[in-house]
Formats: sequence, structure tokens, C-alpha cells
Amino acid sequence: MKTYVMIPTYNERENIGKLIQEIVNLKIQDLHIVVVDDNSPDGTSEVVTNLSKKHPEVELLLRATERGRGSAGIAGFKYALEHGADSVIEMDADFSHHPKYIPHLLEALHDADMVIGSRFISGGKDVNRGIIRKAITILAGIYVRVLLGLKIKDVSSGYRCFKRKVLEAIELDSVVSTGPSIVSEVFYRAHLKGFSIKEIPIEFEDRTHGQTKLNYKILVKTLLMVLKFKRLNKKGLLFKPSIGN
Repeated sequence: MKTYVMIPTYNERENIGKLIQEIVNLKIQDLHIVVVDDNSPDGTSEVVTNLSKKHPEVELLLRATERGRGSAGIAGFKYALEHGADSVIEMDADFSHHPKYIPHLLEALHDADMVIGSRFISGGKDVNRGIIRKAITILAGIYVRVLLGLKIKDVSSGYRCFKRKVLEAIELDSVVSTGPSIVSEVFYRAHLKGFSIKEIPIEFEDRTHGQTKLNYKILVKTLLMVLKFKRLNKKGLLFKPSIGN
């Protein structure tokens, strides 16, 4: 099974080299890494390019004009599909998603269409984050779960593993999110298409290098976007109409 690990980045020079090396060290057969970099001014892409010379399974998708977590994720998914991926793992570059869980995600994919690295099931942890940030995450999660009818516990987890058929079915070209709300939108689209989703426990640890891109303005926009694609679905506009309808 050909697997792509897709990592969106912006100013992750301090983390990306070590992260890639740890993924390579897992020595998983037919595993490839694609870093989707939004032309980071700190030289993230140069680190990836240098590593790719030593490790041909490491690939760079450099986006010179577009920026945004959502569109970067879509570009990475499409790149993986175009290069023959049977499964795709999405993860952050800051070590909040540790590579050691990659084998567990792939193993769990035998029993589900999509697997989530979850902080909020038995065995999962959310560490090194302040009580206010934890509370916001929990409250936002309740909002998303209730509004979208999702049964999963960690609706804001960006550490996910997909079978190819999921990404093909959710209509990547019609995704409306350009920022972090893509996480919830992908969950929602997979849920609406009837795919099975499984959670496995991970320990989520806040970044130790670099700066988080999330702020309260982005958080509010993300929550409003969740309401937007809920409304689009009610109007029958979230997915493209089937031929003949």
C-alpha cells in the first residue's frame, strides 16, 4: 500500500527537518512524504529540498502564490492522489502530532475508512497547554459536534489518515474552507458520505519551537465557517449535483 504523509507548512524551519527524519526512520514500506510549503520566508522549503536529495521519498510542493491552511491541505491531498497514494496521512509540522503514531494510524485503517489521532478518548492526552486554551478547544468541539451531528470526540484533530476512496468522494475541488476550518469540513463531508471514522489515542503536545498560527480572530472565523458549510448542505450546495439531477 502506497502511503503519503502530507504536511502543510509555513515558517517551520526549526521543526521540519527533525520531523521528516523521524518519519523516515520509521522505515515503513512505500511511504512517501510531501511537504506543502506556502513559500515560507524562514527557508522551510530549502530544508526540505536538501533532505530530498538524501531521501528520494521526500517531496516538496512549493506554493508561490497561494497561502492558507485549508488550500494547502487540499493541494496536498490532490498531489498525493495524483501520485498514486492508496492512503494519505495528514499531520502538522510542529511535533504536536508525533510521528510515532503513524504505524498505529495505518494499522487502524484496516478497520475504518478514516482514522483520527484523538486527544479526547481513553488513553489520549492534551499536554503543555494552558487551561484557557484547553477550555476553548473543548467548548469549540461541543459546538462543532452538535451543529454538524458528528459522533467523534476530537473534531479539531488535524492528525488523520484516509483511505484513497474517502478523499476521492468528498469532492476536494468544492471544499469552501481556506483556513483551519478545513479540519471540520473534511470530517463533515466524510460523515455525510457515510464513511466509517475511527479514533485512536494520541498525546497531543503543544509546540516547543516556532509560533502558533492560531489566534482568536482565526478561531471565530473558523466557527463561523462551520455554520456556513452546514447551511450550504441544508441548501444542497455543499456537493456538486449528480449528473441527471
